Amino acid sequence: MSDTTTESTPSTESTGASAPAAAGPTPTPVEEVEEALRDVVDPELGINVVDLGLIYGLSVSEDNVATIDMTLTSAACPLTDVIEDQTEQALVDVVAGHRINWVWMPPWGPEKITDDGREQLRALGFNV
Repeated sequence: MSDTTTESTPSTESTGASAPAAAGPTPTPVEEVEEALRDVVDPELGINVVDLGLIYGLSVSEDNVATIDMTLTSAACPLTDVIEDQTEQALVDVVAGHRINWVWMPPWGPEKITDDGREQLRALGFNV
C-alpha cells in the first residue's frame, strides 16, 4: 500500500476563550469532522467525498488533529491537490490540524457511494 501524508499545522489563532494553561484542545467529535468534509467536492463528479465513499477512516486525536484515510476514484487522479486544498479549507475552523493518508486498498468502487450520493449523481444524469 502506498500512502502519502498531508499535514496541516495547528492554528495559532486565538478563539477568545480562556482555558487552563495545562489543558489541551477538546477533540472535535468525528461526526462534526465528517460533516465538514461534505464541503470537499470531487472536482470531476461534483459530489462530496463523504457521499462518494472516498473516506475509508476518520479519527480525531486528543490534541484535536484529524486523521483521514481517503482514497480517490482513480489512483491516477490528477486533482489530488484540489481535494487536499478543499480539505484544508473545510477543516480549518473545525480541528487544530489534519493529516490525509492516501490509501488505495481496497480500491474504490461505485458500491461505496452512499444513498445520498447516488441521488446526487442521478440528479446530474449519471445512471447509478
